[in-house]
Amino acid sequence: MTKKVDATDRKILGLLMEKVANFINEGRLDAKYIAVESEHSALTAVVGAALVGTRVFTATAGAGLALMHEIVGVASGNRLPIVMGVANRALPSPWSLQTDHSDSMAEKDMGWIQLYASNCQEALDYTLLAYRIGEEVKLPVMVCIDVFFLTHTIEVVELPEQEDVDNFLPPYERGDVYLDPENPMTINQLNSADTFTEIKYSHNQALNRVIDLFPVVAKEFEDIFNRKYSLSKDINCEDADVVVVTLGSSSGTVRKVAQEMSSNGKKIGALQISSFRPFPKEEVIEKLKGSKSVAVIDRSWALGTDGPLSQEIKSALYSAGMNIPVYDYVAGLGGMDLSEKTIRNVIDKTMELNGKNEKVLYPIWIDVKKEVE
Repeated sequence: MTKKVDATDRKILGLLMEKVANFINEGRLDAKYIAVESEHSALTAVVGAALVGTRVFTATAGAGLALMHEIVGVASGNRLPIVMGVANRALPSPWSLQTDHSDSMAEKDMGWIQLYASNCQEALDYTLLAYRIGEEVKLPVMVCIDVFFLTHTIEVVELPEQEDVDNFLPPYERGDVYLDPENPMTINQLNSADTFTEIKYSHNQALNRVIDLFPVVAKEFEDIFNRKYSLSKDINCEDADVVVVTLGSSSGTVRKVAQEMSSNGKKIGALQISSFRPFPKEEVIEKLKGSKSVAVIDRSWALGTDGPLSQEIKSALYSAGMNIPVYDYVAGLGGMDLSEKTIRNVIDKTMELNGKNEKVLYPIWIDVKKEVE
């Protein structure tokens, strides 16, 4: 069935935990809700609940995620299938409540699965997928949702029937519950160099397993809910003059521009990366192998180097021995809109640079006033 979110719901969009609290208060969700004093404490409480075998959820944004940083590593290192909604916000300073990906990118190497939604339907569906995948490989999952562009947007979504959700996501049974009063043990104890690397290796193996597991779980999801998902989503990439690569809410805008420009004689492709961690290298290589150039839009400030998405794309193509020029653009910071005009500017700039065979060693910042006026 479908439901259009009405005006009465707008005040709670983006306030994910308040919505969960409402569900509990109304008796629609049999769960416990804990209000704590900080985001650091919030994730610590969630870690404790997960350690005794409870299916858990929490949410955060921006500086709140940064405050969780220490416990982010505890959650993944203890192999806990926590699902956390991240309403992407710019990290200070300057202070901002607007969207970019600097918050989740600061946690990209902490061992969590990271899924980036391009619309509200994906935000809903990725949450269900996150539980199934996270519980299978015993790793936590961030479902990254651009603040305001998605969290405070009115959008028609298809809500799944409870029976279908129960079929896809059965009751959680963790067979190796860590904490039990009858069998006390130590968790997250001081470790020696003799086994630290092996533990991290095992963690990495589990994370990489998601590459093969995601398509299997996504096919089951499609069979039940009739919506198809993959590690990445592409259009018009084969033999494209330019393929624009994105994460998050800007992906829909890029697809629209790519289709319009392609219909007018330019070969423009679009590639949305849905899973940033683990990064689907082989899939990206396959989808970009026929392109003449690639434009990567990083919605995060990797000061002093390339943006994180650009680094992944360049690494994938380099490892495959492909000499495809990749141009990195830093844009959409602090809530700046990635409009159709901006996307077209990126494509035109890329075609100009590639036509001149011009090498660009550093990111091109396009949200600078002198560049866009």
